[in-house]
Amino acid sequence: MSLTPLSTRIATEHARVAGSLPAEVVSRKHRRQALETLLAHGLPSARDENWKYANLRPLERARFAPADPARIEAAELPAPLAAFARYTFVDGMFAPALSSKDSPAGITMHAGRSQQHIERLPRRAAAHAPNPDERLALLNEAFATDAAQIRVDATAARRPCLELLFVASSDAAAGASYPRLALEVLAGAQVVVLERHLGIGSDASFVNSAVSLDIGRGSAVHHYRWQQAGARATWFDTLSATLAHDAVYRLHSVALGALAARSTVHVQLAGEAADVTLSAAALADRQQVQDAYALIEHVAPRARTEQTFRGISAGRARVGFNGKVVVRPGAHGTDSRQSLKGLLAGPEAEIDVRPQLEIYTDDVRCSHGATAGKLDENMLFYMLSRGLDRESAQRLLKWAFLEDVVSRIEVPELRRQIEHSLVGQMADAAALQELF
Repeated sequence: MSLTPLSTRIATEHARVAGSLPAEVVSRKHRRQALETLLAHGLPSARDENWKYANLRPLERARFAPADPARIEAAELPAPLAAFARYTFVDGMFAPALSSKDSPAGITMHAGRSQQHIERLPRRAAAHAPNPDERLALLNEAFATDAAQIRVDATAARRPCLELLFVASSDAAAGASYPRLALEVLAGAQVVVLERHLGIGSDASFVNSAVSLDIGRGSAVHHYRWQQAGARATWFDTLSATLAHDAVYRLHSVALGALAARSTVHVQLAGEAADVTLSAAALADRQQVQDAYALIEHVAPRARTEQTFRGISAGRARVGFNGKVVVRPGAHGTDSRQSLKGLLAGPEAEIDVRPQLEIYTDDVRCSHGATAGKLDENMLFYMLSRGLDRESAQRLLKWAFLEDVVSRIEVPELRRQIEHSLVGQMADAAALQELF
């Protein structure tokens, strides 16, 4: 096997730290398999069709060995949401002092050295079934220093609320951060999960996250993902989820931070009548790149999918969203809808929205729509005719464009926090404050 210079560097860094990586998090066997598969296939590049809009240049100069966790004080963190149990990880490592003392009833959480049951928890190890679009999960598997292993059973209180706060504080030159989450929701259980990625300290961190969900029969998961990495950070993420019969998964994603960000999502509807709603919003300015690829795979009959994406690109930024739906043989009765929209807010900005449908069976109802362009001139004219000045009208139209996704967030306090973050990210933030 002929290795590229990048693959050689990954192998060298892994050999140097392998002895210190905890087997309680990922066994040495699985780490070795992941590394071998990664070296055989290589990291993604711009030549890969589903990665051509991502900014992968930071990988060429990244340091892959894990960073040493920095000391973070509770006062530096955002206040926890009411009724949410918080689990905090700093530079990939569990921080008990910054976390809730107790878990809600029906919730089992293992992290750090308490992960004696890790091999029995759900793990979609990419080393065993490599997917070209999930290769960065192999990197996490090889280098991860800690993980949140969470199980929710039907004895839990109705819809317990959990917050996973992943803080990146180290500079990329000092090492990488590997957040890792495995969530198993047993039959009939419900849970609300906030997964928040935050930059504190250095704004130039390197984060490579891996999230795995196993959603049991008749269970329901409301999953909120909020990416607020540092202004010069590189942030990569791989999420895989499997749904059983009658399972419901509501995934809400908001991406604001990082200089180069890429999220890869693979949801498999393996059980009959499974139901997925994916709502995503991205806002990029200056030279940011926000890219996402979402594959939803219908395997069982009578499953339902809805994808909604709204992105705004300003300055010289680029926003990309590739939404793909595959209907496998036998998945009759599939109902799938896509609505992908991008808004250009600068003469040098770029928006790329791409819906894809692959259907291998009859008796389905699938639709998709994608648009990318500037503000609606007809709507702008209407608002101007009602006495608004041009700048105020443009601001309100941008806000309404993103609210199409953000308004779906069902936790009021979380929705308000995200709305304020969106306001702060926009160049015309001061004028938008009056909305609150």
